[in-house]
Amino acid sequence: MNVQKKKEREMQITYHMIALYCRKKHGTKKELCGDCRELEAYARSKTESCPFMETKTFCSQCKVHCYRADMRERIREVMRFSGMRLIFKHPVMVTRHLIETQKAGKQ
Repeated sequence: MNVQKKKEREMQITYHMIALYCRKKHGTKKELCGDCRELEAYARSKTESCPFMETKTFCSQCKVHCYRADMRERIREVMRFSGMRLIFKHPVMVTRHLIETQKAGKQ
């Protein structure tokens, strides 16, 4: 898989996790609230500028954590909340993510 496609997939799953979190925790309907929009933009910027994308699968698998401590905690909270819930909204995307994460763990 090419690097740009990996970045797009990572940004897509991150967006969907944040959107689900925002809908359930902040009561939004169509758009992200200001805090979640800020987190999504931050995550997107980190993914777009990642120098390790060619060799890593997802940020959680990376040995270098480039997120600021406060943003890292926020994205962890989102992922803990949204991780398994997202499978009901986007089963193919989540299954692919889980398989790719498992593959990376075995390497």
